[in-house]
Amino acid sequence: MAATSSKQFKNVYLFFGFLYGKYKEFVQAAIDLGQVLAGRKIHPIYRGGDLGVSNLVLEAVYPGGSQVLGIIQKILKPLGRLSGLPTEDNLVVLYMQERITEMLNQANAFLQL
Repeated sequence: MAATSSKQFKNVYLFFGFLYGKYKEFVQAAIDLGQVLAGRKIHPIYRGGDLGVSNLVLEAVYPGGSQVLGIIQKILKPLGRLSGLPTEDNLVVLYMQERITEMLNQANAFLQL
């Protein structure tokens, strides 16, 4: 029997920075993941833009009531469009090191696709 942890994580950082392009199977996988996260009341943290696979997860998480946190560098904010989901908070930082520090401080777990 596998051991279970008594500590459940609540905030997960998404490393899904690429566009899915020709890989359409990532679309459904991202939507499914978002629905699972929302169902378990897990709150995603992401890079703060509205492009790519992470945004698909966020669109699926939003109807389930999960909170979303975007962490973006001030210099990148004009280049990337923020998703603008009603439940989303955005944390604007000055430097990449500050972004990494906030990512590590805010998240209990990390997912990469």
